[in-house]
Amino acid sequence: MTDGGQRRYGPLGTALVIIPTYDEADNIRPVVSRVREAVPEAHVLVADDNSPDGTGKIADELAAEDGHVHVLHRKGKEGLGAAYLAGFRWGIDNGYGVLIEMDADGSHPPEELPRLLTALGGADLVIGSRWVPGGRIVNWPKSREFLSRGASTYSRLLLDVDVRDVTAGFRAFRKETLEGIGLDSIASQGYCFQVDLTRRTVHAGYHVVEVPITFVERERGDSKMSRDIMAEALWRIAAWGVEGRVKKVLGRAEQRRGGDGDGRPPS
Repeated sequence: MTDGGQRRYGPLGTALVIIPTYDEADNIRPVVSRVREAVPEAHVLVADDNSPDGTGKIADELAAEDGHVHVLHRKGKEGLGAAYLAGFRWGIDNGYGVLIEMDADGSHPPEELPRLLTALGGADLVIGSRWVPGGRIVNWPKSREFLSRGASTYSRLLLDVDVRDVTAGFRAFRKETLEGIGLDSIASQGYCFQVDLTRRTVHAGYHVVEVPITFVERERGDSKMSRDIMAEALWRIAAWGVEGRVKKVLGRAEQRRGGDGDGRPPS
């Protein structure tokens, strides 16, 4: 498949749905069941940060019952970004062609996975988006919707990325995309981890597609969002934006030094 005749894409390979968990004992069994029903050919990796509530033990039980389910036990709570990075590396090392990010709380409907995978046939990254036509959210107060929309707009403008839902956490990557954006140099965590992946993918020249999804607020368990996570996101995004603009200015200056404006080297 091609992206408008510009590039030909190879087959996707087997998909791995990565589900980071920390105290998701009430959610992990139903969400894994829905994933397996929605995309029976895909595999699931539960990346558990040593949950005190026994989430890891439940995940082990699921893996014992189903050969398509795997568990990555981590030493402790190190943040969403670290869990996804570990999951990406595990998936790449084990030969998966597609790596998918998905929350454990049911806010990302597994039933939308076939649409993401279909779109990935002609893309390098597909984002399940709340803020494109057809996307919507359920059970959010207006204040939280305003905050999320504002964060995406803030990120999009500062980082110069043409993506509506920059902070979205429901994504499908081709393995080659992740290998090409420098996973080893990613240090961001929490909320801004998704922003970091987006900017790296766009600035590396990869093709990003957004498909509309219905985002449903969790019914069980507690959100992991905090003021510290939001504060980290704000200053990191601002720093990336400044860095990008400085590089552009320096690049233009270098071009001017290399020529006299008519394409010929200076005499």
